[in-house]
Amino acid sequence: MTDGLEVMLLAAVSASSFAATGIARRRALSYRHLDEPGPRSSHATPTPNSGGVALVAVYLSAIALLRVVDAMAAGPFIALFGGGAAVAAVGLWDDRSPVSAWVRVGVHIAACGWAIYWLGGIPALPLGDISVEMGPAGFVVGVIASAWLLNLYNFMDGIDGLAAIEAITVLAGACLIIAAGDPHASFLCLGLLAAAAFGFLPWNWPPARIFMGDIGSGFLGFGLAVLAIDTAGAGALSIWSWIILMGVFIVDATVTLLRRMISGQQWYLAHRSHAYQHAAVRCGSHQPVTLAVLAIDVVWLLPLAWYVNNHPDEGVVVAGLALAPLIMLALVLDAGRGG
Repeated sequence: MTDGLEVMLLAAVSASSFAATGIARRRALSYRHLDEPGPRSSHATPTPNSGGVALVAVYLSAIALLRVVDAMAAGPFIALFGGGAAVAAVGLWDDRSPVSAWVRVGVHIAACGWAIYWLGGIPALPLGDISVEMGPAGFVVGVIASAWLLNLYNFMDGIDGLAAIEAITVLAGACLIIAAGDPHASFLCLGLLAAAAFGFLPWNWPPARIFMGDIGSGFLGFGLAVLAIDTAGAGALSIWSWIILMGVFIVDATVTLLRRMISGQQWYLAHRSHAYQHAAVRCGSHQPVTLAVLAIDVVWLLPLAWYVNNHPDEGVVVAGLALAPLIMLALVLDAGRGG
């Protein structure tokens, strides 16, 4: 596929996602598929939900086209399409009526296992001057890590524009880093997912006119996990670069969960105690927090992720440097307390 065709496809995906989200919003209003405000909500008015169905449909159609024209290998396609469709389906089900946590977790683990199988396993983990081959244990570690990323993305989709902005900046940053080296086949898949999120963003920008719902947030988390494993396995983008790029979400969700568990709270219940939720309350609106995350991603995390990709032997140290201030910020914002 030529550069011109790739640009056209990216533009078409973005435009299609925007248009499809508008259609999804009208249908949600017609059928009263609304997210009603509650004591643990961050919004004050009933808002259409499940807008992520547009993002998912457009992206899956785009990668299906890539596969048809032989611009995408079979393994990554089957991993993304099959696992992504399953995650999206259970997410949409949960958006419409509550689904048992065991069912959701079961589908998520199965989808992550499916994806890792079709990707050929987990790549070696670079630790300083050595690379650790995890063997069969790596499959288990990969499934757990992927399922956690999938779910933490859902946890972090709690204020307007945040999940879409994070997806766009992380994926666009990954594309920039890969483009500076030897572009991998997944480069276009990264760009297409960013384009789909970009088309959705205007509808979700504060104040949101539609939420992406579990179908959208779960799918984005799953997609990021699959693309991270694929590009790391191909040597296109270090796994440490991915961890750094997704640092805001990884740190906030993990610190919040650990703090709730340590303090004896019912950590598995819905809450409003993430750092970003406390920040939104302090700011009095969602937009400053979403813009702050955008700034952190671009100004702080992207340069460090770029550096690590060129100096993989320093991955652990630089990742620690990148995430340390975010951990401190999460603690200052009382992540895991109250809510």
